[in-house]
Amino acid sequence: MSKDHILSIDNGTQSVRALIFDLRGNLVYKTQIPLEPYYSNEPGWAEQDADYYWKSLCRACRMLWLESPVPKEAIAGVTITTQRATMINVDRNGKPLRPAIVWLDQRRTSGLKPIGGLWGLAFKASGMRETVAYLQSEAESNWIKQHQPEIWSRTYKYLFLSGYLTYCLTGRFVDSVGCQVGYVPFDYKKKRWAASWNWKWDMTQVEQEMLPELIEPAAIMGQITSKAAEETGIPEGLPVIAAAADKACEVLGAGCLQPHIGCLSYGTTATINTTHYKYIEAIPLIPPYPSAIPNAYSLEIQIYRGYWMVSWFKDQFAPFEKQLAAENGVEAETIIEELLHKVPPGSMGLILQPYWSPGIKVPGPEAKGAIIGFGDVHNRAHLYRAILEGLAYALREGKEREEKRSGVKITELRVSGGGSQSDTAMQITADIFGLPTARPHIYETSGLGAAIDAAVGLKLHPDFKTAVAEMTRIGRLFEPDFNTHQIYDQLYKRVYKQMYDRLQPLYEEIRSITGYPSKV
Repeated sequence: MSKDHILSIDNGTQSVRALIFDLRGNLVYKTQIPLEPYYSNEPGWAEQDADYYWKSLCRACRMLWLESPVPKEAIAGVTITTQRATMINVDRNGKPLRPAIVWLDQRRTSGLKPIGGLWGLAFKASGMRETVAYLQSEAESNWIKQHQPEIWSRTYKYLFLSGYLTYCLTGRFVDSVGCQVGYVPFDYKKKRWAASWNWKWDMTQVEQEMLPELIEPAAIMGQITSKAAEETGIPEGLPVIAAAADKACEVLGAGCLQPHIGCLSYGTTATINTTHYKYIEAIPLIPPYPSAIPNAYSLEIQIYRGYWMVSWFKDQFAPFEKQLAAENGVEAETIIEELLHKVPPGSMGLILQPYWSPGIKVPGPEAKGAIIGFGDVHNRAHLYRAILEGLAYALREGKEREEKRSGVKITELRVSGGGSQSDTAMQITADIFGLPTARPHIYETSGLGAAIDAAVGLKLHPDFKTAVAEMTRIGRLFEPDFNTHQIYDQLYKRVYKQMYDRLQPLYEEIRSITGYPSKV
């Protein structure tokens, strides 16, 4: 039997999926195990037991073999993509020493010694001192070292979730270059661990021997061990191919290899990414992330708590729709979508700035969300549409920042993530950007991107250009409506783009009075 299928494992925030793809990019079969994203023992904490991820992965795979029409013998290799920046401390035997700190965690470490020496002087001179202090306080390693020193002293390896699951599959402490997104001393330009003199070692207090060996995307990281085969049902000895973190794999799975194609991700964090082949910082000191293909970078602008805002709206303002959805066995978003059709483009002047969680540099750490333009005509339907419009405005601003820094115009868009399943959200995006906006042919673009890495690594396709041409395509294209774009364009330029600069002094005043967000 020919080995012409790929097992792609996608461990996201909400679920873990085991996906079988063929070499045309068709999703042949899928199993999904829902995840409890985290538990919280203290306000703002987000933790999860590391073996919960592994056991869920095993369940998804075992279910796959029971149900899939594709036999195990047809699987050529395995690849994995995961949520970013979820951190796990393990001992010499790969046993977790404490719960994973999930990327949604909001704890910060206070009282840290500022970066000193020449680096400290440089940050002070460039006005980046608060940004660096923010990064220091956010680094999970600093919190563990300060509050759980006995855990830190016993830590043999400090891993991303991707590295931990790779160890569970292969028995090797290795991870993909494409997964290194988080507070570790990684050189994003050279895509390797930072030089010994780099300030990131002081910032994170991580030691080099605690980090895994890095493997380029599409290279072999190891083989399925007998123990992993027993627990997952994956055949022993199958090669495990390096992919990348979920956002980078989404970009590849959406077919966005050229810098003129913008990839929007409408997920918990909303992003706009473009693939570039030279190192560009869209925001000073905030690097581009590793791409899912070697020798490339993923230039990214994030809107923290992006499409989480849809969940926030659902929880706070749509109890009736949630109940109706439960009674009819459909997603609440399907019913809430009807609200959008009751409101004209522009939400009758209701404009939302989606900074429910502040950024590192743009917007600044003092930023807050804002809604202006309320009148007695507005109701929750207007608010819901204003959320989707505000997110698209913010991502359009990110697009313009990337264009300015790179010198490359973005001329078309692809959209992935949960929000891409809404036709109205897709049309709003096309109308606000004034660009043709496409939904990929399948929803599972991060899993598909990982499968493309595997297809190239296993020589099932000769190169990434061929693999992308064979395995990705457009599902539905949304063309912008010219008249609607004119309305949005005026609201964006004359109102939205003015909001942050005018409100920023007030955000600072709120911060100084209430202490929120706290300074570091």
